[in-house]
Amino acid sequence: MKNHENNVVGPDVMLIALAASIPNAAVFGGFLNLSSSQIKDTNNWIDSIRASSPTRTRSSSSSDNQDKINSWMLYHPSALNMFDQIAYNMKGKKIVTFLDYDGTLSPIVADPDKAFMTKKMRATLKDIARHFPTAIVTGRCRDKVYSFVKLAQLYYAGSHGMDIKGPTKSRTPNKGNDKALLCQPASKFLPMIEEVYKILLEKTKSVPGAKVENNKFCLSVHFRCVDEKCWAALAEQVRLVLNEYPKLKLTQGRKVLEIRPTIKWDKGKALEFLLESLGYDNSNDVFPIYIGDDRTDEDAFKVLRNRGQGIGILVSRVPKDTEASYTLKDPVEVEQFLRRLVEWKRSSTQ
Repeated sequence: MKNHENNVVGPDVMLIALAASIPNAAVFGGFLNLSSSQIKDTNNWIDSIRASSPTRTRSSSSSDNQDKINSWMLYHPSALNMFDQIAYNMKGKKIVTFLDYDGTLSPIVADPDKAFMTKKMRATLKDIARHFPTAIVTGRCRDKVYSFVKLAQLYYAGSHGMDIKGPTKSRTPNKGNDKALLCQPASKFLPMIEEVYKILLEKTKSVPGAKVENNKFCLSVHFRCVDEKCWAALAEQVRLVLNEYPKLKLTQGRKVLEIRPTIKWDKGKALEFLLESLGYDNSNDVFPIYIGDDRTDEDAFKVLRNRGQGIGILVSRVPKDTEASYTLKDPVEVEQFLRRLVEWKRSSTQ
């Protein structure tokens, strides 16, 4: 039985302010008194955030953890260890690579503005893009992730795929088109998202470590530098703001809450759109490879499973429920896998 008592404890000032904004809520003896449904909803969010944190596995014995990892790896083996089999399945296929950014190409860092790739990763990514159509699919603002990557030959799908732009010179095999690809299915939500961004900046400025990131077509509220005792109150504050905006939805990733339009669009839809734009929507010989570390990447993994084409690779050191077929531990292993992919392509064309 989990003890959620500490989840609703926070600084007195924050609790009183939050209680004043929640109907039928009050503060007694330093605890936020919410209705049972409010507590359940908030605790569900906090549990999900905790589950996304690898450090949580340290609470059980190392042998138990290793047993769980070994069992999980039977169903989701290392893409490095299984590279020869993957290469066999790729033979004769047209490969397209899709890559998340944070936690995949760059390490997860406390300050999201400092999530830089290594020089080695950038060089490998440049080589990948020389051989295969390559897209960065991220929750970040497209312009922001471009400032990190700085490779013009890539496709960039920011805001969870709601802001897609391709290179000026098209690599579409069936279309001689030099006009840059552009897709922004959530454009009408921009004024609303900007409004909510300003509200959240004001609501969260009293929470040490909280950061609200404007990703143009979506918003991110980062928990990574917030004291765990404040998580529940901060999450509830975000939920309260979103209650006034039914056309926006709230999801969570690794110590982050994501606010997105309620349109039927996600990283999986972005993957499908890009494959179609490249002329591979009805192709039987395309082999998409999608590598990502976050819950939002599951939409893309699921699309690949449903298509029965290509592979999804989850970047994680700990067992997680996933639709991915393979795993890699961290960005270092991602770079190694991409480097092997480049070497395999070069050797297969000689």
